[in-house]
Amino acid sequence: MSIHDQVKQAIEAAIPGAVATVTGGGGHFEIDVVSDAFAGKRTLAQHRMVLQSIKDLMAGNDAPVHAVDRMTCRLPGA
Repeated sequence: MSIHDQVKQAIEAAIPGAVATVTGGGGHFEIDVVSDAFAGKRTLAQHRMVLQSIKDLMAGNDAPVHAVDRMTCRLPGA
């Protein structure tokens, strides 16, 4: 499974109803997540939800995810 697929799977498993799109490479990624779970939450809380879901992929010196260069969190239809 590619790292893109691992990141996507981790996000979608942790955030109810999430649909994630992951692009990038070389340890640097851009993530777009759509979910009703973001309703009523500020941007920082939304980003924390996503980062929490991929924390294991960002841990350690040999982590496959070094940075999230851009993250977009939005509600369906937005």
